[in-house]
Amino acid sequence: MKTVAILPISDAKGEKSYRAIAEDKHSVGKTAGQALDALNAQLDEIEFSALLIIQSFRLDSFFNAEQQERLSELMNLWRLARDQQ
Repeated sequence: MKTVAILPISDAKGEKSYRAIAEDKHSVGKTAGQALDALNAQLDEIEFSALLIIQSFRLDSFFNAEQQERLSELMNLWRLARDQQ
């Protein structure tokens, strides 16, 4: 089973869209669902079976603003390290 990440992105005008990524394949859509559907069209039938975990990035009693900011920093570092390989 492939891991698929769906990330919110913004263009130069600040308009929000979503990028779906699975290894060397990626797609963009106006919604997370559109990005996932476009990515799914690129994958072989055997490559994609769905188990979706949706994470809300809103503050809550278990994940405060400081922790959310730290996660964002760590994810940016991880992406930088991944892209340098």
